[in-house]
Amino acid sequence: MEKHNKLIMLMVCTFLFCFMPTFSKLNTLTPNLFIQYNETLVSAAGTFEAGFFNFGDPQRQYFGIWYKNISPRTIVWVANRNTPVQNSTAMLKLNDQGSLVILDGSKGVIWNTNSSRIVAVKSVVVQLLDSGNLVVKDADSTQNFLWESFDYPGNTFLAGMKLKSNLVTGPYRYLTSWRNPDDPAEGECSYKIDTHGFPQLLTAKGAIILYRAGSWNGFLFTGVSWQRMHRVLNFSVMFTDKEISYEYETLNSSIITRVVLDPNGLSQRLQWTDRTQNWEALANRPADQCDAYAFCGINSNCNINDFPICECLEGFMPKFQPKWESSDWSGGCVRKTHLNCLHGDGFLPYTNMKLPDTSASWFDKTLSLEECKTMCLKNCTCNAYATLDIRDDGSGCILWFHNIVDMRKHQDQGQDIYIRMASSELDHKKNKQKLKLAGTLAGVIAFTIGLIVLVLVTSAYKKKIGYIKKLFLWKHKKEKEDGELATIFDFSTITNATNNFSVRNKLGEGGFGPVYKAVLVDGQEIAVKRLSKTSGQGTEEFKNEVKLMATLQHRNLVKLLGCSIQQDEKLLIYEFMPNRSLDCFIFDTTRSKLLDWTKRLEIIDGIARGLLYLHQDSTLRIIHRDLKTSNILLDIHMIPKISDFGLARSFMGDQAEANTNRVMGTYGYMPPEYAVHGSFSIKSDVFSFGVVVLEIISGRKNRGFCDPLHHRNLLGHAWRLWIEGRPEELIADMLYDEAICSEIIRFIHVGLLCVQQKPENRPNMSSVVFMLKGEKLLPKPSEPGFYGGSDNNINNNTISTGSSSKGCSVNEASISLLEAR
Repeated sequence: MEKHNKLIMLMVCTFLFCFMPTFSKLNTLTPNLFIQYNETLVSAAGTFEAGFFNFGDPQRQYFGIWYKNISPRTIVWVANRNTPVQNSTAMLKLNDQGSLVILDGSKGVIWNTNSSRIVAVKSVVVQLLDSGNLVVKDADSTQNFLWESFDYPGNTFLAGMKLKSNLVTGPYRYLTSWRNPDDPAEGECSYKIDTHGFPQLLTAKGAIILYRAGSWNGFLFTGVSWQRMHRVLNFSVMFTDKEISYEYETLNSSIITRVVLDPNGLSQRLQWTDRTQNWEALANRPADQCDAYAFCGINSNCNINDFPICECLEGFMPKFQPKWESSDWSGGCVRKTHLNCLHGDGFLPYTNMKLPDTSASWFDKTLSLEECKTMCLKNCTCNAYATLDIRDDGSGCILWFHNIVDMRKHQDQGQDIYIRMASSELDHKKNKQKLKLAGTLAGVIAFTIGLIVLVLVTSAYKKKIGYIKKLFLWKHKKEKEDGELATIFDFSTITNATNNFSVRNKLGEGGFGPVYKAVLVDGQEIAVKRLSKTSGQGTEEFKNEVKLMATLQHRNLVKLLGCSIQQDEKLLIYEFMPNRSLDCFIFDTTRSKLLDWTKRLEIIDGIARGLLYLHQDSTLRIIHRDLKTSNILLDIHMIPKISDFGLARSFMGDQAEANTNRVMGTYGYMPPEYAVHGSFSIKSDVFSFGVVVLEIISGRKNRGFCDPLHHRNLLGHAWRLWIEGRPEELIADMLYDEAICSEIIRFIHVGLLCVQQKPENRPNMSSVVFMLKGEKLLPKPSEPGFYGGSDNNINNNTISTGSSSKGCSVNEASISLLEAR
């Protein structure tokens, strides 16, 4: 009996062993071999691996290439990207004609290489090279490639791969995005060399250009960061009458790097880091707003370090001045004075630039820069010229005709370009320079004379020197303060305009005092903020708000018109917003119906752009610290405008965060790190923005809302619905089309990302803007801060604001808490 049992066990083990899947690895594939799901092809040094894979559905099989020793699996190429095998019995083999084919379970051909060169070769093999290139080659030769995967790029650009075009026969090889992270089929976006005019590298969505890396200058493309890339990579472009190709190599064989084009058209240069076991982003495109194609319109220059970031070229003016002043630069610029070839036009140099769009340019590789200038002057439609190749002191010529498109100041090392100007404009500029020089010289002389007089006076009146110093310092300080303030209104003028601050003129009341509607003598309507004598905003907060607002200009920020100071009365005068604040609409059952979903999402987008300007594009980095729905005003067109900068703080240089012992803001909108520890940064505003987003979408206040079943505030309620897969239940009870439902849920997703507990997990506003537009993949959110209950208590201590709010902004007074914990 015991022998019988052992015999049965032996038979069972033998049976299981025979049917157990074996994962074999091949180095070479010959015509008599094939690869199935449990087999892979490995490169000689074990860098890359090729085989069948799926995205969780075994009925949709793909054959692809990935890094063998990097986890999680990183796919760099897919053979049958548009035609997955619809069963789990896929097979890759080399057929009798020497073509590589993928077969399904019924031996039907799903994909093949169709190489016409193979017929002349007797012995053919398939190998995966350590570059990641899958090749069909002559078995007796190391270089005779009959077919290679590098000729058919996917969404990844590897070292040694070429983006190329045969100008005689075609076709053109370039990167194409995946449709989404789980579908490698060809998407809408492409990353390619544009062969029109002088070759340039660009990213497009269909026929629409999204971003340009610029034209080739001999070292690299003019829009690429030279300082970082040249340390690890060597770029090369081959440009002949028959072919254009672009490739790169790593300067160290240990460097693992790739360029990836995502489904939204965003490209990243990534490098693998062994220390962190992660991909580090060396470069992103777009890096900022100036990278967006023609962001400032035609005949303009974009400089991300200036304010505003767009300016017309010298000799040009905005085509639509009102739009330009409201930060809508899409109309571009036009010449002030028309060119006149007969009367000697000239050129104005611009240094350190990313050169403009070259698709309509003309070039010659042999001309010198002086010959290039002469050539441009001979053609009345030529508007600019530059050196073609900057190597070895420069050579070649490139000319631009008609409009200058998509030019920006380079972030590190750009190129010189010479813009054509009318002779009268050049003379005017030269005269201005002479006047400036004369003024400087006169100033130096006056300063010298003044210094001599001061020395004489000082020696003669030593006893009065203390008084003179005090007088000088007081005058200097007074002039400086007056210069920083906006227009000063007479207090009596404002008193008359508000009917002596009549209750009928009162629009509402915030944490620092009431706001009144006023009408000036000329009929202009204004809003007057009268600081309460008992409010927390003292003279310093008042001056802070005036100084900040006087320097900020953006279509999504309220415009400060001026101020008024008389004894202990402090007034701020703003442009009048007829629709008052956002909370008057979204929290009112009747007025909320006036905001349809399209308008609500536009308002969220506008608030995001206003914050992005404060955090990134203004002269100073501004942290608002009190963003909430009652501080978002709506103009006559329902365009949102951020207001109330009394608590705002500015950061200089690379400063990222600060701490305070005086915590000020509004509970329900303050992030945990600020309310508890007094630490604030741009991520503090991001948290407040996330709360505002969820309030706009739900029509409910975070502070005051309590989920009756789970006793959580709005953030906790939204988080619970999200993790339970029911985010649509958060949406306010309004009619909406199914088409916009997915967009609303994306906004909820972004809102939850913004209110995450840890500030380092929250996105910055630049990422938020792209996320809202659907141009960025959204990560999974983690739990929000302050989501446990409806009272928003900190450390179980109830803190009273000590003041109430009237009108629309109930329970949202800004508070001040000393001794932050």
